[in-house]
Amino acid sequence: MAVCPKCNYEYVEGVTICPDCGAALVDPESIEKPEEWTEENWEVVYTSDSEYEVEMIKNNFDSAGIISEILVQKDRNFPAPGDLGVIKLLVRKEDVQAALNYINRIMNESSEQDESE
Repeated sequence: MAVCPKCNYEYVEGVTICPDCGAALVDPESIEKPEEWTEENWEVVYTSDSEYEVEMIKNNFDSAGIISEILVQKDRNFPAPGDLGVIKLLVRKEDVQAALNYINRIMNESSEQDESE
């Protein structure tokens, strides 16, 4: 069986190109497995009760090459602010300092902009 490295779909023998995305199919053994989510690998660098705020910071991290993930610990059936509805932004341990520097820079620019208005 061949596998698409982008879609992760398996195809029968003889198919060499993914019909969905056009990527060349590869042997399943050659696909890199994602890093496991354990406390040893990831650390929370930002929390909020606003999902859009965390998503904006994640987008900034993506553009800076900092790998991050959002962990939503919020029950959408029971909307609640504060500790009952927490959204966390996690980064790999080796990227923590870069992520914190980036967040501080964003927050400082935001507060400077507010003061000038």
